[in-house]
Amino acid sequence: MFEEIDDRLAGWIARQPLFFTGTAPLDGDGHVNVSPKGPIGSLRVLGPRTVAYLDIVGSGSETIAHLRENGRIVIMLCAFSGPPRILRIHGHGEVVTPDDPRFAQLLERHDFEGPEHDEARRAIVVVEATRIADSCGYGVPLMSFEGQREHGDLWAAKKLRTGGPDALRDYQRQKNTVSIDGLPAVEL
Repeated sequence: MFEEIDDRLAGWIARQPLFFTGTAPLDGDGHVNVSPKGPIGSLRVLGPRTVAYLDIVGSGSETIAHLRENGRIVIMLCAFSGPPRILRIHGHGEVVTPDDPRFAQLLERHDFEGPEHDEARRAIVVVEATRIADSCGYGVPLMSFEGQREHGDLWAAKKLRTGGPDALRDYQRQKNTVSIDGLPAVEL
């Protein structure tokens, strides 16, 4: 257990290739969601008990829907190289959308690594940690990092090229306004 994210732990976080988010709805019959996120530069340590990540337009909106409903989230990082370790940051998450003045302030202050096209930025998720803990990670395989995939940027570029400047907003209206369980998600 850690009281806070100190410089040493923040450095370890920054060296990982990706992170995962886990959320769930309040309804016991709803779908639990785990999402891989990256690049790691899209995750920033904002303070001793606060992290945030830049969320991009994607095929689903479960994390946003669950956070809007109940705020519960865990961010998990695994060491795929070096000494074994899993770090979990449990907490309460808030979705900060581009129309919120804090969005521009967070972008400017924390230099999130983001997509090639600004239109692909969906939100910044800010997490206030309630529990920070690591575990052994012995079950995590050793893996080599080959690089980031370019598919997301290519997909967004094609959408914008063929659909115009509102293409990604239109996509979100079609695909991201509700979760798979029908919870409200992205508001446009």
